[in-house]
Amino acid sequence: MKKIEAIIQPSRFESVKEALREIGVEGITVTEVRGHGRQKGHTEVYRGREYSVDLLPKVKLELVVPDAQAAKVVETILQTAKTGKIGDGKIFIQHWKMRSESAMASAGKARCN
Repeated sequence: MKKIEAIIQPSRFESVKEALREIGVEGITVTEVRGHGRQKGHTEVYRGREYSVDLLPKVKLELVVPDAQAAKVVETILQTAKTGKIGDGKIFIQHWKMRSESAMASAGKARCN
């Protein structure tokens, strides 16, 4: 199993979600997050005052998929989320070992090593 975490632009979320659904991804966790990379934020003017916005809104996707599906999922996210500009995001991939125990499985929980 692979855990894939992708940080993407909020404007690309719906198209990424639909593309993942089309390739058979069944579960996804989505979190609204803030951060910055190389773009370091920007300045804005509000009611005549200029201020710095250094933590930009992003969307974090978390998926756990079988090893055989991981490359296709990553490729789909890359192709769908790409705008060609700085700030497109990042993808992190971790190897997960999952084991469910009968008592926990009946309660819908899995144990990860």
